[in-house]
Amino acid sequence: MEQILILTDKGDAHPTSVINLMKERSIPFFRLNTEALMVDYSFSWFHRNGHSPDFHIIDTVTGKELWGHEIKSVWYRKPDFPKHLPFTVNEEVDRHNALEAKQFFIYLMHYLADIYSIGNHFYDKRANSKLIQSKLAVELGMDIAPTCLSNSKKDIVNFAGEFEFVGLKCLRDHWMKTEDGMVYDLCTQKVSSALLSAQPDEAFSQTVVFAQEYIEKKYELRITVMGPYIFTCKLDSQSLTPDTGAVDWRQGYDHGLKHEIIETPSAIEHFCKQYLQRLHLNFGCFDFIVTPNEKFVFLECNPNGQWGWIEDECNVPMSEAMVDCLVNQLSVR
Repeated sequence: MEQILILTDKGDAHPTSVINLMKERSIPFFRLNTEALMVDYSFSWFHRNGHSPDFHIIDTVTGKELWGHEIKSVWYRKPDFPKHLPFTVNEEVDRHNALEAKQFFIYLMHYLADIYSIGNHFYDKRANSKLIQSKLAVELGMDIAPTCLSNSKKDIVNFAGEFEFVGLKCLRDHWMKTEDGMVYDLCTQKVSSALLSAQPDEAFSQTVVFAQEYIEKKYELRITVMGPYIFTCKLDSQSLTPDTGAVDWRQGYDHGLKHEIIETPSAIEHFCKQYLQRLHLNFGCFDFIVTPNEKFVFLECNPNGQWGWIEDECNVPMSEAMVDCLVNQLSVR
């Protein structure tokens, strides 16, 4: 029996709509919450003489089973390394056992990498690189914001001096917890370039500063590509204030950010699909700025981005598209 393997964690609600559709249509699937690999699952990988290698996994909570040879497609949604052990022994033994579990998980992800997938353990990591993203976008003829990543105050200040404002961003870690337990989201900051030279050297040297020319916006686009399907959502970020979404539209979630599905410009659709094909991906969430003079500027592509909020806001059949891709192994075209 062929099955769809969904790799994620227990806290991820994003697959729910897709799983519900699969249940409605009696499409067999197996959800593997990877952080609980050692506590909620029993598994074996083996090779016997005269037989091809295979693996078997049982969800000890639900009783569901999966054989490796049954996997038709993989949705590499939000997997994490195994975090929990059935019981503890001591710090050193637990460290060793956890590392062994992590290494098996890595082996398994590579073992699955050649199966049709939405998301991919191997290719997603490369595609997440801001350096690769910028280089590829330029190669494909797309406009991008001038960018500098550096731990040198001199280089950042000289770069920023070419522009009135820069946007300061995080590469990966988008939140910070204070000593009293408060959690702060680290959103893009619009900063006057003239102010940077007054900052102390250690503000630059103790991290990697990610600076881009701040591009003025008319509106923004979030473009989600799933195999042959493309959904382009217009985000009216400029109707909000600078601290509620005009600078970083993610702040607009709680401030009435307006969403609208629009037709994808043909040149942008061609770019997005070429981009994913070059990176061997079947899925990607693209962010663009559209300037006041209607110029499209590529910001980034998340190879494993979220899209459920667009489906909810705009009532578009994105879960249907995802199921179709996984069941019929649809690639970008």
